[in-house]
Amino acid sequence: MDTTLQDPLVGQLLDGRYRIDGRIAVGGMATVYRAVDTRLDRVLALKVMHPTLAADASFVDRFIREAKSVARLSHPNVVGVFDQGTDGSYVYLAMEYIAGCTLRDVLRDRGALRPRAALDILEPVLAALGAAHRAGFVHRDMKPENVLIGDDGRVKVADFGLVRAVDTVTNTTGTVLGTVSYLAPEQIEHGTSDTRVDVYACGVVLYEMLTGAKPHSGDSPAQVLYQHLNEDVPPPSAAVPGLAYELDELVASATARTPDVRPYDAVALLAQLRQARSALTEEQLDAVPPQAHPEHANADDRTHVIPRAGRSVQLALPEEDGRDGRTGPSGQDALNRTSVLPTPAPGPPAPPAPARASRRRLDPRRRMVAVITTVLLVLGLGAGVWYINSGQFTKVPPLLTKTEAQAKKRLDEAGLDVKEVKQAYSDTDKRGTVMATDPAAGERIRDNGKVTLTVSRGPETVKVPDVKGIALATAKKELKNSGLEPGMVTEKFDEDVKRGTVISTEPRSGFTRKAGSAVALVVSKGAPVPVPDVTGDTEEDAVSELEEAGLKVEIAEKRAFSDEDKGSVAKQSPIEGRELAEGDTVTLTISKGPVMVEVPDVTGMNVDDATSKLEGAGFEVDEDRGLLGLFGDTVKKQSVEGGDEAPKGSTITITIR
Repeated sequence: MDTTLQDPLVGQLLDGRYRIDGRIAVGGMATVYRAVDTRLDRVLALKVMHPTLAADASFVDRFIREAKSVARLSHPNVVGVFDQGTDGSYVYLAMEYIAGCTLRDVLRDRGALRPRAALDILEPVLAALGAAHRAGFVHRDMKPENVLIGDDGRVKVADFGLVRAVDTVTNTTGTVLGTVSYLAPEQIEHGTSDTRVDVYACGVVLYEMLTGAKPHSGDSPAQVLYQHLNEDVPPPSAAVPGLAYELDELVASATARTPDVRPYDAVALLAQLRQARSALTEEQLDAVPPQAHPEHANADDRTHVIPRAGRSVQLALPEEDGRDGRTGPSGQDALNRTSVLPTPAPGPPAPPAPARASRRRLDPRRRMVAVITTVLLVLGLGAGVWYINSGQFTKVPPLLTKTEAQAKKRLDEAGLDVKEVKQAYSDTDKRGTVMATDPAAGERIRDNGKVTLTVSRGPETVKVPDVKGIALATAKKELKNSGLEPGMVTEKFDEDVKRGTVISTEPRSGFTRKAGSAVALVVSKGAPVPVPDVTGDTEEDAVSELEEAGLKVEIAEKRAFSDEDKGSVAKQSPIEGRELAEGDTVTLTISKGPVMVEVPDVTGMNVDDATSKLEGAGFEVDEDRGLLGLFGDTVKKQSVEGGDEAPKGSTITITIR
C-alpha cells in the first residue's frame, strides 16, 4: 500500500481521460495500473512506459508495435488493447483489465499441477499464439508471468511487447530478448526467431506445470543458456514417476533443440496436444504429482485452476488424414493365433497293419478331404478367436473441434453410427464444433456401435439486469441470481441518486455477457458537501459549523504551534473547497499559539548590529528615530525588553537616538 501511495501517477488523470486508481505490477519496461476510462466509464489496465525509457526511440517503437500487433489479434485468449497515446513524458497503452492472477502465481501457490489442469491452461495459450502465428506474428517472450488466469476461469496471453512479424529479421547483434529459462537454442545462438521459438517456450512452460520446476537451472544465466544449447529438456516423468508417456512425447516434441523437428507453429502443437489428451484416461489426467503442495493434492481439487466449462480451441486444427489405423490379421497371423488351441485327444487304438495298408490303398481321396477339412477348421477357429477378441471392435476416431457434419462423416467412414447429438454451452469451444464424445476418442467400440456427440452451443450468455437505484448489497445479489458476478465497485457524487445505491453498471443493463462475467458497479456518494474554511475559528465554533454542513469532526491528538490564537483551529484536513460525501470526516488540529522566543537585549548597540541580532532570533524589526534620531546610530530603547519572551515572527521596535 505504501508503495502505491508513493507512486506519483496514482490518483492522477492521464491524458485528460484515464484516472489511475492503483498500481498492479512493475516490470523492466513499464508499470501496469488499474484505471478508469472516465469517457466510457469502464475499468481497464493502463500500461505506462517508464519515463526514463521514453526518450529511447527503439523502446517507444517496440511499445507502440505491441499496441498495433495486439490490435490486429481479435481473439478471446489475447489481452485486448483499446488505445495508445502519450501525455508529456508518459507513453501508455490502455488495455483490457483481467481480475485474477498469473500462471506464475498459480505455480507458486500450488506447485506442480495435475495433467488435466496443465492442459486446460496450455490449450487456450496455444489458441492465442496460433492466432498470432497465423496473423504473421511471433510473441518471443512466452513465460508463466505472461499467462493471465481470470477469476472467472478465462486464460489470456499478455505482453506482446517483444512481438515481431514472422518475416522480420530479428538478429539482435548479440543482445538476446526474452527470458532466459524459456529461450529456444536458436534465439541464444543466432538471435533469430520464428513461430517455433514460441512452441519451444510453451514446451518449457508445460514441463514446469507438470513438475513444478524449470527443466534447466544453474547459478548464473550463462549456465542456463549453456544447457539450452547442449542438453535436451528431460522427460517430465523423470521428475514425476508414472506420468503418462504421451505427456513426455508432447514435451519432447515442443522442446526439440533442432527447430525443424518441432511443430511448425502453435496450431500444430495444439493439434498434438489434443491427440495426446484424447489418449489419456481420467486417472492419468487427474494424477496428483508428488511436487503438488499438500493443500491442493486432495482428490476433490480438480477444477481449482480453471473451470472445466470446455476446451479452449479457437482455431481450426489440421484435418485428419482419414485413416483409422486398423489392419486386419493376415492368414499367417490367424494361424499363429491357433497355437493356443488344445491338441485333439488320442482316439481309439489304431487298426492292424493289414487293415491300415488296405485303407491306404482304398481311401486316398478321403485322406485328402480330411487334411483340407482340418486346415479349414484350424483357420476358422483362429479367425473366430481373433474376431471374438479384436476383430469385432474398432476405436472411436478423434472428432474434437470438428463440425457436426464432419464428425458424422468420419464416424460413417469408420463404420460407426451416431447414437445421439447433445448440445452444451462452452466458454472456449467454437460454436457448432464437437467438444466431447461418448465413448471418448481412442476407446474400443464394436464395429456397428454408436457414438454420442456433444456439440458446443458457444458461451452461455445472460443479459445484465437493471440495478440502477438499488442498494449495493441488493444489486450484488441480483447480479448473482442472473448468473453474473459483482465486479469492482467505485463511488461517485450524484445529487439525484440516493447515497449507497447504484448509479450505473459496466456493461450497461440489457447488454449480453457470458455467464459468470464480472459487472462493474458505480455507487452514489450522494450530493457533494463543500468543506467550509474553519481555520482561525474556536474549536467549538468550528465543530458546530462542520456538523451543520453534515460532516463529522475528529480532533487531532497533538496540537501545533501556529500564528492562530491558542485554542483556535490551526489547520484542517481536507482543506476548504474540497467536496466530501455527507457523513465524511474532517480532521482539525488545534493551535497551541505562536512559538515564544526570548528577546535579545540590543540597547546601546548600533542599528545594524541590533537589527541583525533581532532578525537572527526570529523577529521582525521596526525603527523609531523621531526628530532626534534622524542622524543617530545607537539603540536607546526596545519595545520588548531584553530577556522577556515574545511570539516568534512578531515585530520588535527599536528607538534610535
